[in-house]
Amino acid sequence: MVEKYVGTWRMVSSENFDDYMKALGVGFATRQMGNMAKPSLTFSVDDQGVICMKSQSTFKTTEVKFKLGEEFDEVTADDRKTKTTFTLDNGKLIQKQRWDGKETILEREISDGKLIAKCNMGKVTAVRTYVKEA
Repeated sequence: MVEKYVGTWRMVSSENFDDYMKALGVGFATRQMGNMAKPSLTFSVDDQGVICMKSQSTFKTTEVKFKLGEEFDEVTADDRKTKTTFTLDNGKLIQKQRWDGKETILEREISDGKLIAKCNMGKVTAVRTYVKEA
């Protein structure tokens, strides 16, 4: 199921990301960099079923390794320390991050050959669209 995500994806559009970062509590300078960054996402899976998701941009590279349904400690690109769980639900890769009594949910799905990432924090949703690199 997660195999369809494997590969490298290049961001082609980002909507409402500044408001999403504000909702997370990200400071002004970091938001400016976050808005300018056009990250690529690379997914891979090893023989033990460990999934690796790497986000690379000119500003920052982050990498998380996880198994579906297993909570782990994550330090996010904006330096939040979260308890994170990934699950697969109806083909969507759902990432829940919890910290300081807050929660954000990132839903990634493949639609029309594109990877659509919906970042939800409270009533704020950002949508980032990626295309697969050849």
